[in-house]
Amino acid sequence: MKNVLVINCGSSSLKYQLLEMEHETLLAKGLVERIGLEEGNHVYKRPGGQDVVVERPVPDHKAAVALVLEALTDPVHGVIGSYAEIAAVGHRVVHAGEKYAGSVMITPDVMAALEECSSLAPLHNPPNIVGIRAAQAVLPDVPMVGVFDTAFHQTMPDASYIYPLPYEMYQKHRIRRYGFHGTSHRYVTLRAAAMLGRDPSETNLITCHLGNGASVAAVRNGRSIDTSMGFTPLEGLVMGTRSGDIDPAIIGHLERNLGMGVDAVEKMLNKQSGLLGISGVSSDLRDVEREYANGNDRCRLALEVYCYHIRKYIGAYAVALGRVDGIVFTAGVGENDSLVREWSCRGLEIIGALLDPFKNATRRDEAVISKMSSRVAIMIVPTNEELMIARDTVDVAFPAVVAS
Repeated sequence: MKNVLVINCGSSSLKYQLLEMEHETLLAKGLVERIGLEEGNHVYKRPGGQDVVVERPVPDHKAAVALVLEALTDPVHGVIGSYAEIAAVGHRVVHAGEKYAGSVMITPDVMAALEECSSLAPLHNPPNIVGIRAAQAVLPDVPMVGVFDTAFHQTMPDASYIYPLPYEMYQKHRIRRYGFHGTSHRYVTLRAAAMLGRDPSETNLITCHLGNGASVAAVRNGRSIDTSMGFTPLEGLVMGTRSGDIDPAIIGHLERNLGMGVDAVEKMLNKQSGLLGISGVSSDLRDVEREYANGNDRCRLALEVYCYHIRKYIGAYAVALGRVDGIVFTAGVGENDSLVREWSCRGLEIIGALLDPFKNATRRDEAVISKMSSRVAIMIVPTNEELMIARDTVDVAFPAVVAS
């Protein structure tokens, strides 16, 4: 089978994994940070080996890709002999609008579509595009595949994705709910169904991707029917620095009465709100919980607001689904924070979801953490977006191999 390099680019970072896809084995992974700054940093890891840290200037993303390939082919620490052993590259791309309901080979037309969507995800799509171009420059003959965060949610019915605005806003400007974290929601849907011994096409789930960014999805028969993020990744849950749902009239109020311009309001909602805004301490839940334990009342409030919004969405999606087979917690917070899971499950007895306190406090890996008597399974499923991207990359780049 094929080695697939998975790339996830931020504005000043490049996260990657190299996977051997016959056995879906991780060969190496790493993170290049501080791209474009005077002192770049690259941490390279391979299973069973010592971490390798390289600190040197990384002027741009092309240099970052070259640094990654240098590590992967290093005579001492590398895992492949040459670039020729990379059969394809899979790129995580946040926003594809309504253009694509699945992963696709990257072509000039696809790049043009991603450029068009940059205004919808200005913090995400531009660095994704830069990463694609950088990889194409260094590996010009290697197939490149785009895997879109929005694709999984393209199965939402129109009643879920249409905003109650004048319909022309959708027809002419495509203002609608798109949803994000789709690769993660899709991966944990497949894993949760397998853990329950069910076919995904017969499984209803509420999947909670809780990281610095956070979203909930309602999954009926393996397909997304609703999700908390909307036109942009700002809507929905309370997040690390993002406000999530607010009354839109607040924006006009801030402009008229506080003299805040649109840019200042958007900056506040995206970068100064959420856990950071309420607690005044940090956007990191670990810091907020530590200060809560020390008696900080604003940190207590931040935690309560954070978990209350999760519970609200779970309750709403339980009604939307009609039957819930499982509630899944994933991503950094969902997988590791027992307090958040506990507080987010308060009151869910009404839908038949009973959290087992002991299992919740002691389990960190893939597990069912609900009581034996619970009608709805409560689960921890560590996400693996990179593996999902690699699988899609193989399916798209080598369809004959898959078909055989």
